[in-house]
Amino acid sequence: MLDLSNLSPYPGATKQRKRIGRGQGTGQGKQAGRGHKGFKARSGSSISPGFEGGQMPLHRRLPKRGFNNPFKKEYGIINLKDLEMFDENTVIDTQLLHDRGVVGKRYSEVKLLGTGEISKRLTIKLASVSASAKAKVEAAGGSVEA
Repeated sequence: MLDLSNLSPYPGATKQRKRIGRGQGTGQGKQAGRGHKGFKARSGSSISPGFEGGQMPLHRRLPKRGFNNPFKKEYGIINLKDLEMFDENTVIDTQLLHDRGVVGKRYSEVKLLGTGEISKRLTIKLASVSASAKAKVEAAGGSVEA
């Protein structure tokens, strides 16, 4: 009977790795497939990605454009339709949205947009709320504290 204790691969399915640099009798002795001298024949040599043989690499030939602002605020975006999962009279803040997995934890600030409808009375405490979202939340009886 075949079970996990006596499984083995088919004959020829596995093969030994080639042991290079173990003497002339192996056919892979002496230079061990590295050729004669040069950078790639040395130990510890590896050509870094982007190296073009001494030619100026592409990433240095191309012009640099623009500016990356290290202080840029990235907002996590949610829509009104995403808030239907919460119960009536819930206080919606960034921490709650992180805990429920609605917004990723990498976003420290969240913006509420007005796509969809809301039928429950909720209290919204977020960094930013669009005008249409604010109007819909207040029409449903909720409040917005942005």
